[in-house]
Amino acid sequence: MLVAVNYIKTPSVERLVKLWAERYKPDLSSLASEEDDPRSYTDLIEAASPESRPLTAKKLHQRLIAIKCQMAGIQTNCLYAYIPNIVDLSEANKLANFALLIYLKILEIYQQTSPTAREEKALISTAIATSGEVSFSSWEMLSTEAWGMPGIQEIATALEPILLEFQEQHILSHNWHTLGFITTLLNFSNKLLLLSEKLTPAEQILIQPYLKFVEEQVALPWQRVCIAAAQYDVNSPIFKLVEQLFPVSRDIAKVVYSRLMELLPNHRSRRGELTDPGITHSCLRDLEMFQAYLWLCLLEKSMAPIESELLDLCVMVMTAVHVKWEMTELWNKLLSEEILARLTPDQRTILQPYTDGLQQAFLKHRDRFDIPILNKIKPEILSNNTQKRGEIKQKILGQNYKKNGESIQLSYMSQEIERLTKKMDELDRELARTREQLTQKRDRFGISQRDKD
Repeated sequence: MLVAVNYIKTPSVERLVKLWAERYKPDLSSLASEEDDPRSYTDLIEAASPESRPLTAKKLHQRLIAIKCQMAGIQTNCLYAYIPNIVDLSEANKLANFALLIYLKILEIYQQTSPTAREEKALISTAIATSGEVSFSSWEMLSTEAWGMPGIQEIATALEPILLEFQEQHILSHNWHTLGFITTLLNFSNKLLLLSEKLTPAEQILIQPYLKFVEEQVALPWQRVCIAAAQYDVNSPIFKLVEQLFPVSRDIAKVVYSRLMELLPNHRSRRGELTDPGITHSCLRDLEMFQAYLWLCLLEKSMAPIESELLDLCVMVMTAVHVKWEMTELWNKLLSEEILARLTPDQRTILQPYTDGLQQAFLKHRDRFDIPILNKIKPEILSNNTQKRGEIKQKILGQNYKKNGESIQLSYMSQEIERLTKKMDELDRELARTREQLTQKRDRFGISQRDKD
């Protein structure tokens, strides 16, 4: 959950902020197979230049972003449709319009380069021109600033007012558990934007860290972890433990996820199987979220963040996508074991009360993780027509239900997306009606006016 924080500059905070920023280096793994081809790196240098960044931003114009956000809103609404009092289609559209503001702001930030970026890019360009060789590992060692990314705290500060209001749209109107809806909306929007045929591979690599930051900043409390370290000396055992494990959170998540796939090969949620790329992305992100909450609890010496935030969020999301309790229980167990296995005996003594507390908090509320049965679905969604009921279940749950030996195969989400695409003119009219509101909010959040076409 995103919470407004006051940045405190201490040695311990600065060290964790540096590790936090490392999370958003460009992912160059797609170039590993092209290491001997200097053109790939030349394309990256050109796309990262101050002159090219506005051209990339212009490709993701307002109308395109609005369409992608609306499509993501429909996908998200379908996923959570059967849960009472989450959001209806109208509210999903409002959230999608607010997401548009977030992406306009992030594109504005994308065009702001680090003061040291131009100098470092010049050095790299010279290296390629003179030797024709730059090793893949040397590129991965470059800092986020070398890639033209502003300081991570600057990005967080610039986005904080918009993200907080985005989050509060439904925290205030319903309850904060709908944070799961917001996170999923951003996840789907990011995917749709990255898959845009308008972006080159180099541009996708460079803009992906910004989109990743937006998705994580809403749900993963990395910034709060950094600020919570302010009270600790850099040599304190608790701080050193967090500093040790902070940068390996992704590695821990991958190990745990691999074990989950091994132990639960037949697990399937409403979003798909564990081997599905979208599921893998979400699970790895969430395994890192659990770690972030553990470090926050440890630094604050309180289980409150897990018990009052993480637990409620997981209840909403896990039941929404039909994740069985056995998966949740094993998830916590394997994660705790993997983290503790990386520590010394003294460090395990410090952390184990919190890993135990994590598992106990979930076990205490085990009954809340029961998957809702169909008779708990919104009454207005269900039809009185018995023959239609199986079809409606299919629309809501996105699975194949069998009736009289025949498989009912519907694709409600695809139909909705197709309907949206065909009604582009209608969307244009809606955008025209909201343009004045967007202009007012631009002024409020300091977002400059950009081309709409």
